[in-house]
Amino acid sequence: MLLLGFFLGLAVGIGFWVWQQVQLNRYLGRLLRPLTSHSYKMGLLLIPGLRQEIAMVKQQRQDLQQSLQTYQDLLDFAPVGYLQVDEENQLLWCNRQAQEISYLQRWHPEQVRLLLELVRSYELDHLIEQTRDRQKPQTGEWIFHPSCDDAAEMATIKSLALRASSLPLPNGQVGVFLENRQPLLDINQVRDRYFSDLAHELRTPLTSIRLVVETLQNRLEPPLNRWVNRLMQEVDRLINLVQSWLDLTQMEANPNMQLQAKAVELRSLITSVWETLEPLAQRQHLSFSYSGPENLWIKADKARIYQVFLNLLDNSIKYSPPGTSIHVEAKILSTKDNDPVSSILEINLIDSGVGFSEADLPHVFERFYRGDKARTHSPQDSNSIGAIVGNGLGLAIVEQILIAHGGSIKAMNHPETGGAWMQLQFPEVMANSLSQDYS
Repeated sequence: MLLLGFFLGLAVGIGFWVWQQVQLNRYLGRLLRPLTSHSYKMGLLLIPGLRQEIAMVKQQRQDLQQSLQTYQDLLDFAPVGYLQVDEENQLLWCNRQAQEISYLQRWHPEQVRLLLELVRSYELDHLIEQTRDRQKPQTGEWIFHPSCDDAAEMATIKSLALRASSLPLPNGQVGVFLENRQPLLDINQVRDRYFSDLAHELRTPLTSIRLVVETLQNRLEPPLNRWVNRLMQEVDRLINLVQSWLDLTQMEANPNMQLQAKAVELRSLITSVWETLEPLAQRQHLSFSYSGPENLWIKADKARIYQVFLNLLDNSIKYSPPGTSIHVEAKILSTKDNDPVSSILEINLIDSGVGFSEADLPHVFERFYRGDKARTHSPQDSNSIGAIVGNGLGLAIVEQILIAHGGSIKAMNHPETGGAWMQLQFPEVMANSLSQDYS
């Protein structure tokens, strides 16, 4: 009885397979019926090949699905976050890291919801829209403040410094890589605190060493005193380094530092700085030129702004070839339909030196950063007259001073001279300058 059931099932299976083949042949026959008999016969001969091709396509589809799953698993365990949205900014998929960074505990893969409902970050939403509109990869950085439904957990949730890199995908979709930069910033803060503590501890012994060196200078005769003079230069350099670090740390900790703001005539201040540095410029036969309004009045801390131009002009002198010129150009820009009240002052300082390499430009205002050419030691470092140079902190201090004044600075290479091009902007121009410029 068991054998009878087995053979009966086998016969039914074979019959079903034969019936499928007959139906397939009839279907192909109807497709090939408009052709000639010769073509019809040729078409029947092609049926085994078509079946083989169909099998290959199925296999390729399975391979692609497996590869897709493999890439998805790799993204899921990647150390950076990744999320993908459709043309309507609905979240399609995100990996584990993105869920942790964006606090996406409420989202499940089977859900289709707007990203802005899940991640309350208008900066991220704007970046995605910008990527879709421009059809080019975009990057952005911002401080992300996570939202939380549970009020008890709000105290434990920290704001994060995020960096996002987005790229356009087909059918209006956008992919975004998210990087949590907060741990790096925390490490930098700890490092800066340690350096500041060390700088405070070094200031007293360095002052004592300098007093000893001054005493030796008065007691030694040539040629022995030249070694003491060299020691004095190095001690002064260390003292300048320590003081510069303390100043920079204080500025960064308190961007709105106390400024002794008053009316400053910028044209005469720049001239005064150049006169201070002129002995250095004469050694290389460098010339100085100025173009722009004569009366440029701003409300600023005169000592701090003097420090800015002392550093910038000193750098230009150090890295300018002999016989070239350093040019300062000033102009007043109107921000609202030529309205003098909303004008800003722009200062362009241009030299003919080595300039910056493309790799150095994004980092020139970082502390202790030195590029291949523009941020290396110069033999003139020890001869600079009061400028904050040779320690890798000068441009960082310049930037912080301008930020404290509500201004900005940008480093570029000038297209004509090939040298460094520093562009400074001051947000407030006093009426003295405006009346002179618009009269």
